[in-house]
Amino acid sequence: MASSAIPEDLQADMKLARKYASQGPRYTSYPTAPQFRQDFPMAEYRSWQGTEGDHKRAPLSLYVHVPFCNDICYYCACNKIVTREKGVAQKYLNRLQHEIVMQSELVGDKRPITQMHWGGGTPTYLDHAQITELMHMLASHFQLLDKGYREYSVEIDPRTVETSTMALLKGVGFNRISLGIQDFDPLVQKSVNRIQPFSQVAALVDCIRSHDFRSLSFDLIYGLPHQDRESMAETLRKVIELRPDRIACYNYAHLPERFSSQRAIDRLTLPEPNEKLLLHEIISHTLQDAGYLHIGMDHYVLPDDELALAQREGRLQRNFQGYSLKMADDLLGLGVSAISQIGDFYLQNERDLQDYYGMLDAGDLPITRGCKVSADDKLRRHIIMTLISELKLDISECNREFGIDFSLMFAKELKALTPMVEDGLLSISASGIEISKRGRPFLRNICMPFDAYLASHQGDEPPPKFSATV
Repeated sequence: MASSAIPEDLQADMKLARKYASQGPRYTSYPTAPQFRQDFPMAEYRSWQGTEGDHKRAPLSLYVHVPFCNDICYYCACNKIVTREKGVAQKYLNRLQHEIVMQSELVGDKRPITQMHWGGGTPTYLDHAQITELMHMLASHFQLLDKGYREYSVEIDPRTVETSTMALLKGVGFNRISLGIQDFDPLVQKSVNRIQPFSQVAALVDCIRSHDFRSLSFDLIYGLPHQDRESMAETLRKVIELRPDRIACYNYAHLPERFSSQRAIDRLTLPEPNEKLLLHEIISHTLQDAGYLHIGMDHYVLPDDELALAQREGRLQRNFQGYSLKMADDLLGLGVSAISQIGDFYLQNERDLQDYYGMLDAGDLPITRGCKVSADDKLRRHIIMTLISELKLDISECNREFGIDFSLMFAKELKALTPMVEDGLLSISASGIEISKRGRPFLRNICMPFDAYLASHQGDEPPPKFSATV
């Protein structure tokens, strides 16, 4: 298809995407993970947790990492272990129980668990008995809820579940499901070693809906081998036919030097940069034309979804699980490589499985990296996370809350945003910053000037350890 055949609005958006293409954080935290250090103040964290206060009673979110997969997906950059060795999941659960006991004693076992998410890897690598066992472990040491407002979600590889699994997941307390779709095209699926026919996924979606889960999410990836505008249009047609409540569309980063599984992908089959930008714009325009709202970053939701309502009411948050309702300030991560955000601290567990086991066997919490958030971090985190979640920032409120003169303190940052204002991505006034509909794909670019840890905000590129912003 010649460029002249691309609609004018798509061409205009692609031009903007080319202009602002760079590398930057996904801002699932601030400071971001590259700022976590091994010499973080763990003793200070333990001392703070040893004191009584609201932090021992406040709501808590749980994240549980299950690292195992049956088969390798070539594109994957997650912390995972591909194995079919008998007994590995049970061995992991036995160690995880030690961590759960220690963490509940440290963080507090009376805090209501308003949110929980199981990720991986593939959480449904666990068999039915192990899923039940893990939920029982958590319920024995934390205050799990049966209230309708709770958000308990689990990631599912459609290839690993049967209809009985969905009944079990609903029975043990999950009310949200996230399916890893990536792409429906058979050639694309074969090229990344993830074969899951549309008919299989459609049957699973019907099963999920029959069990009355509160919401269903799809994960898609663009930039995979053999993807083009025609195949993407067909994938989106099938996605829209299934009508999930939420859709996350991620940009594939080809980094075979860092992720060995990606070496199985033929670089020459990847979309050219211009085609990849077009895929991004096709996704955005197609989903919005189908009635989905672009709430920010790469996330789209139906207008009546709770995330859309939360954004309008200022109750949306972003953390290591992406966007969610703001139901707890603290997040406790359990399992190998899991990250916690608690009080003024970020803490990350050991990323190597055997070392994770070794620390637990020695009676130690498996935390090996982290950082304490400074006053400046809190201010910048407020700015970045508010822009990402609410698509606006009340400068007057920021001045009152933090006792600053925003326009004076962030004069350099506001100047760096001037080209984006001229391009219609956002507006800036004395009272606030507001991101336009056109600016939503560029949220990371808009936030980067406020990131004190990036390279200078004078036009230098950030270090190439982040993914592409568009």
